Formats: sequence, structure tokens, C-alpha cells
Amino acid sequence: MVNVNANAIGIIFPNSYDNLVPELVKKRTMASVPFASRYRMIDFTLSAMVNAGIDNVTVMTKENYYSLMDHLGSGREWDLVRKLGGLTIIPPYARSQNKEYHGRVEALYSIVGMLQRQKEQYIIISDCNTANSFDYADFIEKHKQSGADVSVVYQKCPIPESAKKENYTFTLDETGRITEILTNDYRNGVQNLSMNIYIMERETLITLVKDAMVRNLVYFEKDILARNLKLLHVQSYEYTGYCARISDLKSYFDENMRLLNPENLTQLIGEKRPVYTKIRDDAPTCYQAGCTVSNVMAADGCVIEGEVENCVLFRGVKIAAGAKIKNCVLMQDTVVEANAELDHVITDKNVTITAGKKLVSDNFPIYVGKRQKV
Repeated sequence: MVNVNANAIGIIFPNSYDNLVPELVKKRTMASVPFASRYRMIDFTLSAMVNAGIDNVTVMTKENYYSLMDHLGSGREWDLVRKLGGLTIIPPYARSQNKEYHGRVEALYSIVGMLQRQKEQYIIISDCNTANSFDYADFIEKHKQSGADVSVVYQKCPIPESAKKENYTFTLDETGRITEILTNDYRNGVQNLSMNIYIMERETLITLVKDAMVRNLVYFEKDILARNLKLLHVQSYEYTGYCARISDLKSYFDENMRLLNPENLTQLIGEKRPVYTKIRDDAPTCYQAGCTVSNVMAADGCVIEGEVENCVLFRGVKIAAGAKIKNCVLMQDTVVEANAELDHVITDKNVTITAGKKLVSDNFPIYVGKRQKV
């Protein structure tokens, strides 16, 4: 972790895209969805901020936040236990309005008083629907050089079919300035797709949020930025690194499977910008005599006795002898008993697949909910 103060506050919205994966967020937020064998989605955003020297981070929760708070704790794993700044988790009912916020502007307005007391010059806002290795330090520096009021991160890529009902795309001029923001763009082909990461001066954000609330506006992107592109200098910042975008259950499965390619995994979790997560003191994975393992990413605490191929295994997964597991994502403490057969299956935490059961799909993954016994 770096110890350089980035002169910026990080604000993370963990619930913004919960509706895209309803199966996975019945009892958690998008930010606390397990990903890549041992991490949660928020780990990538939070770690990237910490790696850039941002040591004052606020997480604006909305609902189903118990799992997230349990995961983040005091922020020790991210070196965010501080007397000043550090990690702050704000639940919805801690606000004076005593209600859940509807849009990002309402949420930000509820902490205006806190923001006015801070010392940092810049504020960075991010969601948690993507896992990436983003360089926030370079983002801050490019924003300073541009002289923009707001800078926005985008990626040149096709819009996922499942995300065409909830996305933002940008039209840019020759200098990279954003001249148009489209909501729910349905076009095919490569577009300038928003990554929902923004930076601006703290005082600028406070002014924009106050003005928006007076006008009864609640959405930051379409109510503030899109309406004021002629008044505000909104600059683009292109991200060209590895990005796993979660837009539905199928994309969640596919993005986990992509990480079985070592090149993809190295791009996402590199030595220069490591990803931190909550520690669980398990023993290393145990591969019992007679097991068969091929192209598997397994976290600590797993016990494998059967056949496993092309799978992502989270902490504490147990595969009994005679079980055949292929093309699966098995979350923490899943137990697969003897002679069971799984193919294209996602199991949530603490699932038990009983002996002899067969769950097989050719394409779209079968999902087994948390603590279910099949």
C-alpha cells in the first residue's frame, strides 16, 4: 500500500446495480457479491483507491448491507483504520431524512455537512458493478491537467445485451470533452461505455448537489451532468485495462470463467496494484489422493477428493470422492457429496449438493441459492 496522500475522498455506492443480479443480492449488495475465488466486488474498487493513496473512503449503503459491513469491518485489511478519515460506512437510516435514497444526488445531499468538514480537494465517486485494475492516481493527475469541472471514465466496448436497459454512453469531441450523454443506449457495436467513475473538486460537487436538490433532481448523470454539458467542462478518461462487468447472472458466470485464463487473472490482480480482502485463516487447499483437477482456481480451505475441471472454487469448498464438477462457480463452504455431477452451476454460500444429484446445463448456468440443500 502507498502512503502518499492523494488529496481525494472516495465515495462508493454499493447498491447502484443490484437490480441486474436479483438472484445474487437477495441478502447482500452488488458490492459484496463474491468474485474471483476469494474476493468481493468492492475489493477491487476499494483496493484501487487505497493503492492510489486515497485514505478517506465513504461507503453509501442503501439496503441489504449487513454482509457488506461484515466483510469490510473496520477497514483493517485495506489499512483504513485511521483517527481522521479512514473507512466510513453510512447506512440509509443514519440520515436525518430517515429513509432510503432514490438517486445518487439524494444520497450525496445527506452527507453534504460531512463533506464540508473535509480537507481534501477532490472527490471520486464509483460504483461496484465492475472488477478492474484502475489507476486512480493517474486519473487524478489527468483531471488536474485537463482543467475540467468533472472527469468521467469510459471504456470502448460493445454494450452487453443485458446492460442495454441501464447504461450511459458518451459522445466526445476531438479533445475528449463529452458533448452528449445517452441513457440506456441500445446501439450495437463499440461505444464509449461509462464505467461509473467520476472525479471533481469537493466544492464543485457540493454546489452541484445543493442546486440539484433545490430543483428536485435526484440522478447525478442524467439530471446534473447531461443537462449541463454546455455549462460544465466534462472531460473523458479512457480505461484500457482489464474489466469484468457484471450485468446479469450469465455475465457473472462468464467473467469468473474468464479468470481461469492466467493472462486475464494477471491483468486483473497484478503485483503493482494488488487487491486486498478480508482474511479468513484457513489451511491451504487439500488435494486428496485420487482426485483429478484441471484448470481450477481454488481459494484456501478447499478439500478436493473428486474430479474438478474448469471451475472457480471459493474458500472452504468440499468436493467428495466420486463427484464430477465441470464449468462451475462454487461459493464459500459449498459441499458436494459423493457421486454428484455438476456442469454449468453457480452455488451460493453454504450450499449442499447431496450424494448422487445431477445438475447439468448446456449454456445458461443453474443457480442454487444461499444455504440451500439439493
